[in-house]
Amino acid sequence: MNILESFAKYLEVKTTFSSLFIYCIIQTIVAFIIIKITKNFFKALCSHFDKDQRKKYLHNQKYNIFLDIILIITCYVIWSAYLTSLVTVISFVSAALTLALRDVVYNFFAGMYISIKKPFSVEDRIEVKDIIGDVVNTNYLSFEVLEVNNKAKGEQSTGRIVSFPNSYVFSEPIKNFVKEFKYIWNEMTIKVDMDSDITKTKHYLYKIVNENEIVASIPRKMENQIGNVDIDYRIYYNKLKPIIYTSIVDNHVELVIRFLCHPKKIRIVENEIWLQILDYYKKGKINLFKD
Repeated sequence: MNILESFAKYLEVKTTFSSLFIYCIIQTIVAFIIIKITKNFFKALCSHFDKDQRKKYLHNQKYNIFLDIILIITCYVIWSAYLTSLVTVISFVSAALTLALRDVVYNFFAGMYISIKKPFSVEDRIEVKDIIGDVVNTNYLSFEVLEVNNKAKGEQSTGRIVSFPNSYVFSEPIKNFVKEFKYIWNEMTIKVDMDSDITKTKHYLYKIVNENEIVASIPRKMENQIGNVDIDYRIYYNKLKPIIYTSIVDNHVELVIRFLCHPKKIRIVENEIWLQILDYYKKGKINLFKD
């Protein structure tokens, strides 16, 4: 008889529970402690050897999943001897638990769907229920995103982490900004005076946007991405290079610059373009509209 069994016998005398039940509980607690220590060990190992943040996260997730499976199997082995005598009770309890934990079960299978079909992955920028953010974690029951502001505020990180149940993948529309294409269409509206030389103004704007290093390299990359996904998706674009649309609004002209950009670099690109526009404005080449 080992120490744990002796302790279980001692507790049986002090309580109304059987020594087998107590022994199973003690073994389970020990198993949880060992798994927890092992997880911390692997976490420290990843932090020491993996310098890349993404690899560090993915390796740590794989170790956690593997150890969780080990823990489930261990708990099953520990409790199997005790539970064989309680088959009838368990059938009723399991039915009750299934009803009570249906959301948990639903989220678990939704998590399996996310793992297999991958509607989004870690680091993808998504929008769920009007909340935009970068996916920072996925697990069995939920996924978490690092929230970013709306476009009016530059889509910069707010520092808030928002958690969603996995079931949202079935019940809510999820917009993935980078699932197959890393680039999305962005638009900037430039207001100029009605009496401006629109042809020259558009010439300067085309020069500004086409000379931007980030924007200039994207059409070629986008063509390659379209070639890789056109078998699975009926997606095509007639034009990938920047284009400027013209419209008259009230007492001014609006020039809308439309160009491809990575969603995480939009604010950087817009900042560079606006600085160039202001420079042209100071030189008298672009007549910005003044309300």
